[in-house]
Amino acid sequence: MAIRLLALDVDGTLTDGGIYLDGSGNEYKRFDVRDGMGIALLRKAGVEIALVSGRFSAATERRAAELQITHIFNGVCEKLPVLRALTEELGISLEETAYMGDDVNDLECLHAAGLALVPSDAVEEARGAADMITPSRAGHGAVRDAAEFILAENRRAAP
Repeated sequence: MAIRLLALDVDGTLTDGGIYLDGSGNEYKRFDVRDGMGIALLRKAGVEIALVSGRFSAATERRAAELQITHIFNGVCEKLPVLRALTEELGISLEETAYMGDDVNDLECLHAAGLALVPSDAVEEARGAADMITPSRAGHGAVRDAAEFILAENRRAAP
């Protein structure tokens, strides 16, 4: 079955997990352009993209806008209900959903999704729940690795 939705955790998945603060309290995050290209390739192939983050960040909102990601959920404590509501809204089953996360707060979504992906530096519990562990670390091409895997799997699933 083809993947129609990729839902991504942000901190520790789309970024390296670092949060940079200046003396005025402004927050900065580092995003990898290869990950952005992977997201663009998925979108071009018709795969919906969602960001589901436990924190609110203006930097995340800006990066999502640059990548034309419209499904953005910030400050989410319980991620699985958000993922279920989104799949229902989009008419996509959880089986057709890939979820990528890196920590214990992602476990429910990793277990529920049809395809569970984690970066190579995810915590042990997340790695144990994964169908695929990317060769790259979080924030350093892991999402691109996942995108290429999904695109290849979708080509194999095509009639």
